[in-house]
Amino acid sequence: MLEEKKSGSGSIILQASILAAAGIVSRIIGLLYRSPLSGIIGDLGLGYYQSAYNYYTIILLISSYSIPSAISKVIAQKLGVGEYKNAHRLFKGALFYVLVIGAVASAFLYFAAGLFVEEAAIPVLRTFAPTIFFYGMLGVLRGYFQAHKSMVQTSISQILEQIANAIVSVSAAYILINMNRYTAAISANATDEVQRAVRGAIGSALGTGTGVLVALVFMFLIYLRAHKEIKGRVLTDTHTEVDSAGTIIKTITLIVTPFIMSTALYNLSSVINNKLYTSIYPEIMNLDTVVTSSRYGIFSGKALTISNIPIAFASAMASAMIPSIAQLIAKKENDEARSKIGLAVKTTMLISIPCAVGLFVLAGPVTLLLFPNAIDNFDLSRYTLMALSVSVIFYALSTLNSSILQGLGKVNTPIINAVIALGIQTVTAVLLLFYTNLDVYSIAIANTLYSLIMAILNQMATRRAIGYKQEIKRTFILPLLASLIMGGAAYGVYRLAYFLCHSMRIAVIPAIIVAIPVYFVALLLVKGVNEEELKSFPKGRLIVKVAKKLRLLR
Repeated sequence: MLEEKKSGSGSIILQASILAAAGIVSRIIGLLYRSPLSGIIGDLGLGYYQSAYNYYTIILLISSYSIPSAISKVIAQKLGVGEYKNAHRLFKGALFYVLVIGAVASAFLYFAAGLFVEEAAIPVLRTFAPTIFFYGMLGVLRGYFQAHKSMVQTSISQILEQIANAIVSVSAAYILINMNRYTAAISANATDEVQRAVRGAIGSALGTGTGVLVALVFMFLIYLRAHKEIKGRVLTDTHTEVDSAGTIIKTITLIVTPFIMSTALYNLSSVINNKLYTSIYPEIMNLDTVVTSSRYGIFSGKALTISNIPIAFASAMASAMIPSIAQLIAKKENDEARSKIGLAVKTTMLISIPCAVGLFVLAGPVTLLLFPNAIDNFDLSRYTLMALSVSVIFYALSTLNSSILQGLGKVNTPIINAVIALGIQTVTAVLLLFYTNLDVYSIAIANTLYSLIMAILNQMATRRAIGYKQEIKRTFILPLLASLIMGGAAYGVYRLAYFLCHSMRIAVIPAIIVAIPVYFVALLLVKGVNEEELKSFPKGRLIVKVAKKLRLLR
């Protein structure tokens, strides 16, 4: 169960694919339940939920969110040199660390909720508080298995987490909205609309916590099942140097802190944008806060949620890369590390670029397919998704390179880059909000700019860190060309299908189905990928065999 996977490039892509598949399935489940949920709690409820969720996320990032990546890195380094005793001691030390930090963070979020969100959203934010405590333990367990280059456990736990989240979010929101008695503290003259929105948002927050708890129970059971094997490996370890408790806590703190800072800053842009648009902007411009919260709910709850789906592969590739790069650097195998980095970046771009193009050309029908109630705010949902579509490429690249830098030991570099990008995007958002009529589109533009700056800075830093230079033509240009061909074909099929059936939701399905083989064929025709690279993909040899039979590959 804990057998370490071979460190070849194909294994990394396979493990990343497993994690990515789980991530995409989880996000699709998330989208599927978002549609009935948004129908129950409305755009205002989504706005309150997202406002509370953004601050919950920041506290989670500061306390626990980066634990899987950080723990997988530090334990992988020990496993790479056969120090199984110290690896397991690090695991137990990490559990102690998150129990303390998680308890403090949960208490802080509960009692300080009023400092972050408007009065109506306070009970929503407080509902999130216990989730932080449980997430820390879940993160350590996931990181432990990822350090062994085994992503299956994490993948299954992610799917279980999202299923539980979906069921409880929808049912709890419905039950709370329809309860006669409401105990959350809100203004005495609040409207029924606000009351319903807050109740629904609380129900959705309960779903988030339940999902984490279910995933934690699953991971703990998996750990118990593997305990005999773990104990056996520790007993066979012949290393005489055993790290002290003080050394372990110091190691965890020194590794986790930069990961936390990097991830927190990386995600702080959403909190700043939320504060700017839902609080500062309406106050200065004398706008209705209910209206701005609703518009932000559409932007973040629909457009931003959809744009985050394809980034799942980059996040999965990043999780798979950290332990692999850390072990290679520990063994001073820099050439192999550079080779893995190059293939990881190319693989991520092969998926992210066509996703970005597809979201741009099919933004409207995709939104309606996933959120049928978006017809009431169709233009806003569609255009914000179009504005965010290109950020898919930049976020994928920057996410991957942040993890590569962390695996290389350059843990502070992504922090510096995030500070620079955050400053530029914040200034841009302010200027666009107060000196143009772009309204919420200003936030979409600023979000995309942030991802672009992070992608550039992290790519440059990776090159400096290990002397690595990414090949440009076959990594970026040719996949973009194939994606444009795909986009044209998909849009043409969509328009034809819409002419025949007069339903955007139905017409987009054949367009998506056609897009996949068209991209694959176009990519091979422009020679954007070769036989060896195809073989490194899951079922790669079968793909090569099919391509040769179709005379697309020689």
